[in-house]
Amino acid sequence: MNFLRGVMGGPSAGPQPSGADTIQKLCDRVASSTLLDDRRDAVRALKSLSKKYRLEVGIQAMEHLIHVLQTDRSDSEIIGYALDTLYNVISNDLEEEEQEENSAKQVDDLGSQFTEIFIKQPENVTLLLTLVEEFDFHVRWPGVKLLTSLLKQQGPQVQQIILVSPMGVSRLMDLLADSREVIRNDGVLLLQQLTKSNAAIQKIVAFENAFERLLDIITEEGNSDGGIVVEDCLLLLQNLLKNNNSNQNFFKEGSYIQRMKPWFEVGDDNCGWSAQKVTNLHLMLQLVRVLVSPTNPPGATSSCQKAMFHCGLLQQLCTILMATGVPADILTETINTVSEVIRGCQINQDYFASVNAPSNPPRPAIVVLLMSMVNERQPFVLRCAVLYCFQCFLYKNQKGQGEIVSTLLPSTIDGNSVSAGQLLCGGLFSTDSLSNWCAAVALAHALQENATLKEQLLRVQLATSIGNPPVSLLQQCTNILSQGSKVQTRVGLLMLLCTWLSNCSIAVTHFLHNPANVPFLTGQIAENLGEEEQLVQGLCALLLGISIYYNDNSLENYRKEKLKQLIEKRIGRENFIEKLGFISKHELYSRAAQKPQPSFSSPDHMMFDHEFTKLVKELEGVISKAIYKSSEEDKKEEEVKKTLEQHDNIVTHYKKVIREQDQELEELKQRVNTLTSQNEQLQATVTQQVSQIQQHKDQYNLLKVQLGKDMQHHNSHGDTFQMNGIQTEEVSKLKEELEEWKNKHDLLLGQLKEKESVIEKLNSSQLEMGTTEQSSQTSKFGGLEHNNELQKELEMLKSQIQLQSAEISKLQMENQKLQVMNATADPMSGDSGATAATSSELEGRLEQEIKELKSEVKALSEEKESLKQHLDSSSSTVAILQDEKSKLQREVAESKKEQDDLLVLLADQDQKISALKIKLKDLGVPVEDEDDTESGDQGDEDEDGDEEEQD
Repeated sequence: MNFLRGVMGGPSAGPQPSGADTIQKLCDRVASSTLLDDRRDAVRALKSLSKKYRLEVGIQAMEHLIHVLQTDRSDSEIIGYALDTLYNVISNDLEEEEQEENSAKQVDDLGSQFTEIFIKQPENVTLLLTLVEEFDFHVRWPGVKLLTSLLKQQGPQVQQIILVSPMGVSRLMDLLADSREVIRNDGVLLLQQLTKSNAAIQKIVAFENAFERLLDIITEEGNSDGGIVVEDCLLLLQNLLKNNNSNQNFFKEGSYIQRMKPWFEVGDDNCGWSAQKVTNLHLMLQLVRVLVSPTNPPGATSSCQKAMFHCGLLQQLCTILMATGVPADILTETINTVSEVIRGCQINQDYFASVNAPSNPPRPAIVVLLMSMVNERQPFVLRCAVLYCFQCFLYKNQKGQGEIVSTLLPSTIDGNSVSAGQLLCGGLFSTDSLSNWCAAVALAHALQENATLKEQLLRVQLATSIGNPPVSLLQQCTNILSQGSKVQTRVGLLMLLCTWLSNCSIAVTHFLHNPANVPFLTGQIAENLGEEEQLVQGLCALLLGISIYYNDNSLENYRKEKLKQLIEKRIGRENFIEKLGFISKHELYSRAAQKPQPSFSSPDHMMFDHEFTKLVKELEGVISKAIYKSSEEDKKEEEVKKTLEQHDNIVTHYKKVIREQDQELEELKQRVNTLTSQNEQLQATVTQQVSQIQQHKDQYNLLKVQLGKDMQHHNSHGDTFQMNGIQTEEVSKLKEELEEWKNKHDLLLGQLKEKESVIEKLNSSQLEMGTTEQSSQTSKFGGLEHNNELQKELEMLKSQIQLQSAEISKLQMENQKLQVMNATADPMSGDSGATAATSSELEGRLEQEIKELKSEVKALSEEKESLKQHLDSSSSTVAILQDEKSKLQREVAESKKEQDDLLVLLADQDQKISALKIKLKDLGVPVEDEDDTESGDQGDEDEDGDEEEQD
């Protein structure tokens, strides 16, 4: 009531008692009237008074209004009035006059208190959710506004009630599908409040297809050219995606990143950007940054970055970056967005390096951006954004780092165009302290975690003035440092030197080689200066500590032990450690350590870089320990380092060996796969051949069966005709076999003639020359050996002749069978008679050829007997000269050598075959041994022999 008196102007005001009495009477009518029209009129009147008499309506009428919502749901009009009244009481959206009269604190407290009263009974919120489901505009719209107001006042409590309510969030999601834009737009505002800082509700909303519906609304409204509805949708999307890895992954997997590309299709005419378009585009860029923020899990960020490149979103952003007429704040936010899209992603960094500005001649986008960074006339925020972009381009990008440093080296400097290295050097030594700091930090990022480039940068020479010799970049940095420039410049140069010297002993040696550097550092650390200089003192202590920790003791005057003694005498160890601690205790250090993006309220606060804070955190402890270590501990540490280096070398060697073995294994696997495929092909071929052989056997058996049947039914004409056909085939086969045996017989005759010529040569040689008794005895043994060989060959020929004789007898038996079959056949017709005549002619020829073969065999046997006698008579008289004997011995030695070579080749072949069999067995391929195969073949031959005997 005290608040009401303050609003109404004191107790003397006239409307107060009449207003309070009226509200009381209206509440009584709502509570006691039985007619719906009376209650409706009373609630309408309360609604009209609720803005002016907010406090009293809220205190006296809230309970009655909630009762109306519960009991009079059939009448949409009274429900709408009740909801509007509650909204006026709970909402803090007062008119301007009332905002002037009442303090903001009182208004906030009043709305919060009424909200607390309303949600004290969770059923009230559940009732409100049910009413929001009603399609009637006069019920649904006030319900949405009231629920939004409740969430603004007591967000977490209302969120929890909605979360536990059955289908609570799903019912609210239906608002986005409402065809009435007013309800749909207010539904977006309701979901904004509902999803604030509640990951569980954010996930439910996302999986209720919120992304699809919101992106559709943004497209319908015209993307960045749309109105405030697009802004509200973008704010809701930010709520759903920010710091919510599950929703970010769902957004990426649903291919919604591709739908963001049209947002950034800005036309050529960039004049006259409306304030709403700038706001929309700003929120769109922030939404892209939410997906690729450095605080997200690395895997999620990387996948989003790649998706943005493949769908063309990065290319579209680079187009805006290089466009003209873009507002400054949009350009700055675009640079920051591109920075995080390319940060740590090699494919995006490579693309960004290839982007050229639309100038004549075209220049790389990196060069154009660096020109803005070192230009003191550019806005501070824009310069910070360019620095962040350059840092992100070099983050985990050794290729990009090498390209930047290469533009500083003497062999690659191009005098016709401005390079990135030249711009960085110009900024490093300009009169603007902010340019000095930005260039130093940018150059430090080009050296980050890259020892090779740190060594290469030592080769950079600078021409300071005409007539003076060039000075190294390292020396020039220390010269400017000692000249007493601004604090910001010295901090930037010290950060560059600390990054350059860390983990690079060669750079430390170059730094210590200048005799003025160590005295300057000790002098800076030892002095008692003001608070502004304390930061410089801390960085000088860090630089001196790095010179000790990474010192390889190559300079006799600046060995580790001597530098420690110098600190002990000039500064004191405790004082040195205290000055070193100034860095991490500084307020600006803590701010810079929070996130990678440089965000400073003013240029004066631009002191520390995020990556440098990591280096300080890493080195502060080890430098403190190194200062207190004795020389013996240093020696032990060096020994440990050497041992570790040797161990690393051994590990590297074994890694190389393992890599080579892996390659060999891959090759062997490929060979095994090839052999396996070949084996499978061979197995298939063998199977096919086996099936073909089986088919031939079946056909052969079938023919034998048919022949038996034909012999049983030889009286019939048709059977006789068929049998004669079979006889013709059999005769042709026998003729072919006789031809083969004849050829073999001719071959054997040729071999006999060759052996006969050899014997004649031996006889002629023994008759021509006479030798001594010893030589004749020796040659006799040689001749006997040769005769034995000839006898063996004759035995072989004899066995072959016997085989031929057996075959001939077999053929004779078959011929007799055919004669019997011809004799039993009945010549019924002219065709059968002709067949019989043909077969009789063939029989005559066969008999004649058989007689001829017998006579040839007889002649061969006679020749064999004569040869045997001839050899027996010549064996006692053979005499060969000593030179013939030596010739034969040489031939024997050569033959033995060839035999040994053949044996070696056979052994190698056996080993290879056994190894291949083992591999095939390992692969699960069945392999038969040769013994098994031979025994199987022998068994087949035995079976065939038995069948022939049966026939």
